[in-house]
Amino acid sequence: MRDLGKQWEKELQRWCAPYVAAWQHKVRQRWGPVYIKGLLLPGERKSIEPLVERVAVGEKEQLHHFVAASKWETEPIEVVHRDRCNELVGGSDAHLIVDDTGLPKKGSHSVGVAPQYCGALGKKANCQTLVSLTLARAEVPVPIALRLYIPEVWAGDKKRRAKAGVPDEISFRPKWRIALDEIDVLLEHGVEFGDVLADAGYGNCSEFRAGLSERKLLWTVGILSTQTAYPASVRVTVASRKRSSGRAPKRGVPNQPSQSVKAIIDALGSRAVRTYSWRKGTKGTLSGNFALTRVRPADGPRMPVTNHHLPGDEVWLVAEFRTDETRYYLSNLPASAKHKDVIASIKARWACEQMHQQMKEELGLDHFEGRSWHGLHHHALLAMIAFAFLQHVRLREKKL
Repeated sequence: MRDLGKQWEKELQRWCAPYVAAWQHKVRQRWGPVYIKGLLLPGERKSIEPLVERVAVGEKEQLHHFVAASKWETEPIEVVHRDRCNELVGGSDAHLIVDDTGLPKKGSHSVGVAPQYCGALGKKANCQTLVSLTLARAEVPVPIALRLYIPEVWAGDKKRRAKAGVPDEISFRPKWRIALDEIDVLLEHGVEFGDVLADAGYGNCSEFRAGLSERKLLWTVGILSTQTAYPASVRVTVASRKRSSGRAPKRGVPNQPSQSVKAIIDALGSRAVRTYSWRKGTKGTLSGNFALTRVRPADGPRMPVTNHHLPGDEVWLVAEFRTDETRYYLSNLPASAKHKDVIASIKARWACEQMHQQMKEELGLDHFEGRSWHGLHHHALLAMIAFAFLQHVRLREKKL
């Protein structure tokens, strides 16, 4: 991107044409492509003032109003973007990757900012968090949705909400709920993907996994070592009623206890650990040590008295043994799936992390200095369009 020549500008103009038509307003149709161009051009900062110096000298007020002050709706532009992403990398062999990315912030006035875990810093910090959906195929990721997570301390603060322009219809939603709502939008729009991937921040949530299954989606997600599960062989039996009177038991009792997934993997022993490769990298074939077994997560209905969960549906449990840690995953890929295919799905999630890093380093996703709801989502959408354009150019060059 640092070596873009003049020819790319004509291609950008062609690429932006459907987006421009969706803006349906001459002023926005003018400034949209200008802002995207500013994000693509070299420069350390991609906030308003540096952008103006590169692409709109003397017109700071107009560009600032377009992205930060104007309240144009993103939905018509997002419709075009979903089509673009689907054309680029959609398909039955594509992955939809759910994650979130933190934008470090100072102060307390920027919309949604609060002390929370920030992946960019690897610790809890003052930041905004965007729930991210990425469509990826053949190791080519494209950002298809970015939605701001509103912490509970913000959701109930009418004064802060009004000052930041948070729409009245936006209430508190946990991140997993935001992700499911966005997945529903993509499914309704006809975006094609074969499975859903997520880290433990989402995968450890049984409601999220259940939501994916209810939508008849395949999924592979990270979990914590403390997640409990039953062996696949567990059986649930309902005790017979001994007396003629009294209420019959509605739920059965498992014939085996649940355990942490760590305990289940440990019980398999070292013989269960095998080396698998999943793809070729720049330094050769990528491989690692894994153990796989079938289990039934303890995410069914709660049992009376003990308050433990009954077994849920059977899935794959995978442990990845790294040098400094062991990571755990669940996958509802079929029991007939090859081990290497389950592992390939686990490792496909890296594309999302790579994309977040590039969007911040190259396109200034975290450089926006405005404080409003609309401004942040405008900037995020324009950054997604710019990244998709770069992937379009890269894919086209590969075919030439």
